[in-house]
Amino acid sequence: MEDFIINTERLGLRRFCREDAEDFAEILTDEVVSYFEPYDTYSREDALKEAEKIAGDERFFAVVLRESNKLIGKVYFEDQKFFGTYEIGYSFNRSFWGKGYALEAARGVIKYGFTELNVRRIIAEADVRNTRSLKLLDRAGMRREGVYIKSASFQKDENGEPIYSDYVTFAILRDEWQERQGV
Repeated sequence: MEDFIINTERLGLRRFCREDAEDFAEILTDEVVSYFEPYDTYSREDALKEAEKIAGDERFFAVVLRESNKLIGKVYFEDQKFFGTYEIGYSFNRSFWGKGYALEAARGVIKYGFTELNVRRIIAEADVRNTRSLKLLDRAGMRREGVYIKSASFQKDENGEPIYSDYVTFAILRDEWQERQGV
């Protein structure tokens, strides 16, 4: 497909389009996938509306298997409006976990940020309980900078009280990335 902004070995990353709605709904309606996300699990109807809403939103990349054009994930990559810093985040269809796709997509977006957008620094945050995401960010070459204790609440207990989670902050500088690439 010619509309990929980022190409990796197996994936193409592009803007979302209306045709992605069904595949995107598979991600947003999965309680396991949404457990650590800053939103509740979507109903199918709301997921289809959300897919239309983010079509064309430049903060999001649709992650597509190049061989089949199946949408398997979403990457968030947004300018934080301070000192050349962007934040990366992601969620993937659970059927495609454990195959290296999220890592491949994250590495592709990091490279794109540093080589095409001239980003100075890329950050990410992950709930300390989300061991899969912590490992992914480590493997993507990001360094752990610290832990925010009880910094955010996206879930409630049985009494409706907020459950506050601890978050690990990750970052990588363009200089660090270039050094690792031998640039």
